[in-house]
Amino acid sequence: MKHLRTVDDVMTHAVISVDTGTQFKDIVESMRQWRISALPVLSADGRVAGVVSEADLLLKAQGMDESRAVTAGQLMTVPAVTVTKDATIAGAARLMARGHLKRLPVVGDDGRLVGVVSRGDLLKIYLRPDGDIGAELRELLMAHLIPAGSSVVHVHVANGIVHLRGTVPDPALQEMVVRVARTVPGVVDVTAQLDVEVPA
Repeated sequence: MKHLRTVDDVMTHAVISVDTGTQFKDIVESMRQWRISALPVLSADGRVAGVVSEADLLLKAQGMDESRAVTAGQLMTVPAVTVTKDATIAGAARLMARGHLKRLPVVGDDGRLVGVVSRGDLLKIYLRPDGDIGAELRELLMAHLIPAGSSVVHVHVANGIVHLRGTVPDPALQEMVVRVARTVPGVVDVTAQLDVEVPA
């Protein structure tokens, strides 16, 4: 069972990039050919020096670029917003949302480009089979609830929506169980009917 948790689990490994000396027309052609809206710009040692996007190029088309920039190194946005391959999917999504970004270059421990993650890649987690989501959640609940002893929580997943029912020995566990369920990648929503067991 695949646990989708990090950027490495969903990113595109085959990356189209340009170097700092790539000419304007070649950048446009690469974007057209590969149907992408932004390209990482690499330095000579393979590190991400910046990103050149359609927005950067459109300044020229609008006649608003007075810098006479003609190469990727001159046109790119710096510093590049990147993410590491071991970053969480949720963390990458927050980074994209904050920066209004459609794609993020993914770098390894040495700072070199290893992939690209897009909004569409991050949404792959919602294609996880319900069975995988349910199995992962049951594992997590077992780990959290075994110390509680008398908890009995049944898990059913349909269309990414988790339905929980059962009993827990402590009111604090009701909220904890729902919180744990929401952390499982691919969960769209959680409904819970959890009763607190009344001591005999």
